Amino acid sequence: MKRKCVPGMLARFLPAIALAGGLIGGSAGAIAQQAAAPGADVCKACHAPYFETYLKHRHSNKGDARTPANAGECAACHGNGAAHVKAGGGRGVGGIINPGSKTLASEEKSKICLSCHENEARIHWQGGLHDRSQVSCTDCHNVHAERDQVLVKATQANVCFTCHKEQRAAMFRFSAHPLRTGWMACSSCHAPHGSVAEKNLVRNTVNEVCYQCHADKRGPFLWEHPPVREECTNCHNPHGANNAAMLKVRPPYLCQQCHAAPFHPSTLYSGNNLPPNVGADKMLGQQCANCHSKIHGSNHPSGARFTR
Repeated sequence: MKRKCVPGMLARFLPAIALAGGLIGGSAGAIAQQAAAPGADVCKACHAPYFETYLKHRHSNKGDARTPANAGECAACHGNGAAHVKAGGGRGVGGIINPGSKTLASEEKSKICLSCHENEARIHWQGGLHDRSQVSCTDCHNVHAERDQVLVKATQANVCFTCHKEQRAAMFRFSAHPLRTGWMACSSCHAPHGSVAEKNLVRNTVNEVCYQCHADKRGPFLWEHPPVREECTNCHNPHGANNAAMLKVRPPYLCQQCHAAPFHPSTLYSGNNLPPNVGADKMLGQQCANCHSKIHGSNHPSGARFTR
């Protein structure tokens, strides 16, 4: 429970209020004017833990003209605290705004942050997926933390997984992107503040996102494999799968979804073809890729079947 301000404590900090505002002359009107915008030194009397974390955050950097430190400090985000101080403090007393409150509308909470941050990567926030889902900035960000978890690659996924349970489960499958080890973050592929692409992708298409790391699959190739050119997710589950290389279905079943008859007998392979039974070569090793090794495309003059 937060400690409540008392009148004596307020009197103790009135000189600091006046001094911080450049009080000249000491008139009662000037004192009232400065008390209308108490600084962080006043707030710390009751909210010391938040004050300490504020000092470690970039918001407190007076050397940067864009920060709250140069725009009223605590008042920049929490509103004018004069009435709150005068009333002796207390939760919800004096019109104090709490951007992390569960009772405050998500639009109102985000509006506080966007008053400074609606630019660059956040230009597409309005009407984006998270905005439409009534997710606010403080649902993901902890503005009083020295190191906001969502801004650290190694811990970002844990924040996203609080809502995206299905993707969290996929990350624990046999084959998945290295999010759990911190080599990647959700924001490596998705723009959480909104984008012009589907599913908040950081590029216009799924393939463009994949090519950021898998440049060898980009092409162009002399012989193109249509489903590969269309979209990587035709064959791969980017969040994880129980098949090698995050394939949605184990080959040769994956290939036979399209290739039922052409160029090969239309044999539907099954578990009966695995050792110690027949042991067909198309069921072992890389399956179809035992022969069609350049499945993403080939530049060989004789690579029409992606065999070289």
